[in-house]
Amino acid sequence: MVESVVSFAVERLGDLLIEEAILLPGVSQQVQTMQNELKRMQCFLREAESRQDEDERIQNWIFEIRNLAFDAEDVIEFYALKVAHGRSNGIQNPLQKIIRLHKVGIEIKSIQSRISDLTRSLQTYGLDAIRDREDSSFSIERQHQLRWSYSHVEEFVVGLDEDMNRIVGWLVRQDKHCRVVYICGLGGLGKTTLAKKIYHHSTVRRHFEKFAWAYISQQCKKRDVWVGILFNLTSPSKEERDEILKMTDAELARKLHIVQREKECLIILDDIWSEDAWDILSPAFPFENTRSKIVFTSRRKDMALHVDPEGLLHEPNYLNEEDSWVLFQKKAFPRHNDPEFRISEHLEKLGREMVGKCAGLPLAIIVLGGLLATKDTLSEWKRVHKYINSYLIRGELHEKQSRLAKVLALSYHDLPYQLKPCFLYLSQFPEDSEIPANKLIKLWVAEGIVPSRYEFQRDETLEDVAEHYLGNLVSRCMIEIGQMGSTGRIKTCRLHDIMRELCLSKATQVSFVHIASDSQQNMTSSSNQTGAESAVAIRRLAVFLYENVEKVIPFKQQGNQLLRSLLYFHGMENWQTIKGVFERFKLLRVLDLEGVKELKQHSLPKEVGNLLWLKFLSLKRTRIRILPFSLGNLENLQTLNLETVNKVSFNSTVQIPNVLWKLKRLRHLYLPNWCGNITDKLQLENLVNLQTLINFPANKCDVKDLLQLSKLRKLVLNDPRYFQKFAEIFTPPNEKLEYLQSLSLRTDMLSIPEDMVDIEKLVLGCPSLQKLHIEGRVERLPGNHLFPPQLGKLTMWGCRLVEDPMPTLEMLPNLKYLSGWEMYLGKKMVCSQNGFPQLKLLLLRGFPNLEEWIVENQAMPNLFRLGISDCKKLNTVPEGLKFAGNLRELEIRWMSKCFNERIANGGEDHYKVEHVPYIVFLN
Repeated sequence: MVESVVSFAVERLGDLLIEEAILLPGVSQQVQTMQNELKRMQCFLREAESRQDEDERIQNWIFEIRNLAFDAEDVIEFYALKVAHGRSNGIQNPLQKIIRLHKVGIEIKSIQSRISDLTRSLQTYGLDAIRDREDSSFSIERQHQLRWSYSHVEEFVVGLDEDMNRIVGWLVRQDKHCRVVYICGLGGLGKTTLAKKIYHHSTVRRHFEKFAWAYISQQCKKRDVWVGILFNLTSPSKEERDEILKMTDAELARKLHIVQREKECLIILDDIWSEDAWDILSPAFPFENTRSKIVFTSRRKDMALHVDPEGLLHEPNYLNEEDSWVLFQKKAFPRHNDPEFRISEHLEKLGREMVGKCAGLPLAIIVLGGLLATKDTLSEWKRVHKYINSYLIRGELHEKQSRLAKVLALSYHDLPYQLKPCFLYLSQFPEDSEIPANKLIKLWVAEGIVPSRYEFQRDETLEDVAEHYLGNLVSRCMIEIGQMGSTGRIKTCRLHDIMRELCLSKATQVSFVHIASDSQQNMTSSSNQTGAESAVAIRRLAVFLYENVEKVIPFKQQGNQLLRSLLYFHGMENWQTIKGVFERFKLLRVLDLEGVKELKQHSLPKEVGNLLWLKFLSLKRTRIRILPFSLGNLENLQTLNLETVNKVSFNSTVQIPNVLWKLKRLRHLYLPNWCGNITDKLQLENLVNLQTLINFPANKCDVKDLLQLSKLRKLVLNDPRYFQKFAEIFTPPNEKLEYLQSLSLRTDMLSIPEDMVDIEKLVLGCPSLQKLHIEGRVERLPGNHLFPPQLGKLTMWGCRLVEDPMPTLEMLPNLKYLSGWEMYLGKKMVCSQNGFPQLKLLLLRGFPNLEEWIVENQAMPNLFRLGISDCKKLNTVPEGLKFAGNLRELEIRWMSKCFNERIANGGEDHYKVEHVPYIVFLN
């Protein structure tokens, strides 16, 4: 990990020398020399870190090296900050400049001397300098491996069939006494994986009417759990959601009681830790006069007796030797299903021996497999084999949990140094949280965790590299995928609770992050350290508190001004604390206020302009309505998020001064739904580095200016009065947004606009589109050959086409997601043979005149989910659906009683969909 710290310091100094040379007058040469010294030290670090357990002196050296790297960064950034402040205030006092130069020169020389002393100590101790082979084919290949990204990572399951069939049998039998099923066992044994298989099992899906899944963390929040379950069981509209959110706890519990009595529901409560957690949740779950059932997963077997002694207990077995080997192969050898693939005798021997050390624990086996999937040679396997033997022998060999911890720790130590801080960064997020991948990637980039001078491939950005890092961590099974996006990219991720324990432990060990939480067991702070470690300044702080937040912000502690990152996940704040953050922590790079609630002032303090180095600022959902002119001082800002809560209300309007054009390094701009009360037009055309622009204010800007933003990848327009004007900017054949991947023309108005949108001009002007969302009238579709071939997601609302769109859309080779509301006004629609080769999800809503829908054999061969809503004249589903063998979910909403009865179990058309495991009717 310390190699990552030093590497970042080297990168940071290089960035300052190149991009901020004007802020380093008189010290550029000294900074260059210090950077070179740090590069020399890097050569020793990999071996030093691998041997730090051998000798306490090496541990102390590593600690000192980390502090040196931080000190080098601090000295130069504070100096540059003072220079910048002097320039902005017109202070040119020669004597002050000489004093400032002299002081920083002494500090730099002191750091250089400390680096030299430490380097000599490392050499004296016999540590070898491992040179960075940046120009070698080995290094280049290593970088390419770190770029690996996967559109889908399979959840590997072995040896669970018997367990699954047993529990499914319990759940579907009509036994009033079998109300609860417990799946209990050691962490990493596969309890959650087993519960997921049961939750999606076809027999279970046919038996129950409603389903809900809730993750129960150690900090069980009753209301969040109840609301989440109620949303799943009732599928409420937007208005009904608002009503549920306004309910008292007693009303929520009563509502949940009623739903579980009226409908046969299956509810999974995953990872419940204590009797207290159940006692808090239990008022919402009836045990009498109900056919609904609950499945618990827990590490504690005694939970069964506490909840319901009549419940059924299942303890998954550890995997036997052969099942362990089968599971390992699935992960370690991605080509294991290839008939021509063969595992060498030597690799199999080593692999089986290492798998034997995992004690039949699936999580340990999968993580070990993920580690070895990155090793291509026999010598690399031998090194891991040797290390895992010595590593596990140090632990208590016969304790399975100890073995699991050792294997997971080994997977961390094997991470390339670039990935270690990426992994540790996840320790800041709350337990069991779904971490948005887009936000995580932007945070990594803002903090400099992704090297700015990376060996880029063509058209590759820092965000692309960060996304590949994320994919690499997923492929190594260090993190889990939460949700996948419609085009196959990771949408959210999460940490397994055991892996999170490792992450927190390692983050605490190196003082990577400090967490202010109501729970002491989640507090990682300098108070947990001893000796020299306790002197480490807080550089990253994550706040989970609801009260007394100001008491944990280190305003008065020595070194507190070195804070670089402040993330609020929960917290009620007052403006004095917020203002103090702006005044005190002038080296902040990341400030995320999204979790701050109930702010009493709607103006952002002007002191925000003090944060010269700020790169990430999120005011999302904070109800801030007025921004100061000093926002224009944030010249290093990369991400600015001003998104608001409500789409259609006064509360969604934010007053923004015309200063955004000064933020020339801005890469991602999320504007509020409406920008109000601006005398001048907003100038955005200078933001040439912009990749993301959400809620482009067409009423305050000229849509032609968008052509100047040549690096745009994602664009959202929300004012329908300008949709066609935007399409018109592509009229000249050479006017294009070459790199735009996602385009959304959506309205925040209460009705779909009547103005026509020329979709042909849009697709020709945006040749790289992968996602397209259009709300508004469309006269006709362009020919299928004019659509970008990589288009994967298409949403068309209110288009009201008079010609059947399916003959065109079914020819798009990579279309996976198609959603239409009032998309088509005709009476007949046909999906042809071999049409929609990749389509996985089809949602049809509000086709007012549709009477006949034909699906030919072999159409939509990969269709997984189908939704039909509010098509009043459609009498039945197509005959051809009986050939859609991959169809797993069918949702019928707001259809006629006759339609529902025909395809329900026992209906005359049920044979068309009898192969579909999950069919739900909603009205």
